[in-house]
Amino acid sequence: MSKFHSALILLIILSIIVIFYVLSFFNESNSEHIFIDNVHGQKFVTKVIDGDTIIVEGGYSVRLLGIDADERGYVCYKQAKYRLEQLVLNKYVYLESDKENRDIYDRYLRFLIFDNENINVKLIKEGFVVARLSDENMKYAADITEAEKYARENKIGCKWKNIYYSQDIEGKYTWNNMIDNAVNACDARKHIGKEMIIQGKIMHIHKSKNNNVFFNFGGSNKNQCFTVVVFHYDLINFPVNFQNDYKGKVVRVSGTIKEYNGIPEIVISPESQIEIGNPIL
Repeated sequence: MSKFHSALILLIILSIIVIFYVLSFFNESNSEHIFIDNVHGQKFVTKVIDGDTIIVEGGYSVRLLGIDADERGYVCYKQAKYRLEQLVLNKYVYLESDKENRDIYDRYLRFLIFDNENINVKLIKEGFVVARLSDENMKYAADITEAEKYARENKIGCKWKNIYYSQDIEGKYTWNNMIDNAVNACDARKHIGKEMIIQGKIMHIHKSKNNNVFFNFGGSNKNQCFTVVVFHYDLINFPVNFQNDYKGKVVRVSGTIKEYNGIPEIVISPESQIEIGNPIL
């Protein structure tokens, strides 16, 4: 065999090896894409974690878009979870995605469609969860908004059937969906060390040099009777402009009351610990 033929054979072998590695790299770099595309369409629901999170076949965790359910230990946690189990557990549902594919906890963000009905919207309309729109252009945004309005105005479900009325410090009556044992913010010091639901009006918002955020109730900074604290590393759990959304609003806050520098406070991390009330029209 001539040197030319030997060199040609060697070149062919090297080309095959290069092609093999290129294809292998391509497949690896696209494996994530294949994995993502697998969490769409019809899937079997194997477990319900809470009122807005499920597990589907393959062990994938799915967070329902456009809604927010109570966490464990809060008022509507069990009812929302049980209702979602009734609707989708051990059933095939259709998973529909939107702009965002996964959240910071690596859960897939989806709408659930069962029997031609949007389960996310249904849970809101039945008053088991509240609306939580991260983008006004989200799919079904209009349906979600209308469903919550319907549930709220008709006092439907766990979230809206117990309407708690209170008079804020300006004398204007406002409502919030509180349970009967909600405590006024300025009475919080009577319950240090207890897990409570506090209601009151946010009078002042302060951001420290360390980017920690403080919601002050009953007065301006240093004159407040109660404070809600959000540490800088938890701000990712809140909308970008959430400070403007809460200033001057009557809210409810759930958590353990602690005391810092003589002021009672609750430190919150997930946004579900604080909810905004609306004025009575």
